[in-house]
Amino acid sequence: MPKTIAVAGKGGTGKTTFCGLLVRSLADGKKGLLLAVDADPNSNLNEVLGIKAPVSLGEIREGMLDKGAGDSLPAGMTKQEYMEFMFGDALFEEDDYDLLVMGRTQGAGCYCYVNGVLKTQIDKYSGNYSYIIVDNEAGLEHISRGILPRVDILLLMSDCSRRGIQAAGRIAQLAGELKVNPKVMKLIVNRAPGGELSEGILEEIGIQKLELLGVLPNDEAVFRYDSDGLPSSKVPEDSPIKNAMREILEALEL
Repeated sequence: MPKTIAVAGKGGTGKTTFCGLLVRSLADGKKGLLLAVDADPNSNLNEVLGIKAPVSLGEIREGMLDKGAGDSLPAGMTKQEYMEFMFGDALFEEDDYDLLVMGRTQGAGCYCYVNGVLKTQIDKYSGNYSYIIVDNEAGLEHISRGILPRVDILLLMSDCSRRGIQAAGRIAQLAGELKVNPKVMKLIVNRAPGGELSEGILEEIGIQKLELLGVLPNDEAVFRYDSDGLPSSKVPEDSPIKNAMREILEALEL
């Protein structure tokens, strides 16, 4: 069974950038086959990784719902059977990792369906991988719906603010109420000036009863790469954020 690493936190804390860095670090370290899952409807993990946006599960579903889509079905296949077949095209294969994108759908009530499709695809492919890394949308939507087979490591992302730490604390509380029961649940604080946390932030971490795993510095290289349209997961190996990532992987024994 693969080790599933889920990253959760409020919007804007840098979850996607962290997931890209994590995928890149594990891939470069030859840690085994990796499946990266972009489970955020606002999908952009591919940009962080530096690859072309693959077709998403949502796009496939919407294409099949378009008027007249059934006219080109292969002989002997129903629309549902053909859609299930087409979902296989959503798995984008790179040399050292694969990417599965949920994407968004149009109209009210569509997310329940595409969430179910995502679960089915993860269940189908999970046995092929050593690690599954999931970039969640804000909160615990996909975990609460049982979309992931299980969560071994739940990483709570926060920016360097009290509000961010408080949001991470609420997610940790929700994880307990949902009985997610990850083997590891720890906090990562992103964009810390100089890679250091103030006394106030450390105090809030204690109030929220969170266990701090690591701190990611406010790295100029990440900002510069993003501004120039370059994949931020490929910042230089000697950059401060890459050094911090190595410490986090070592602490997680990955």
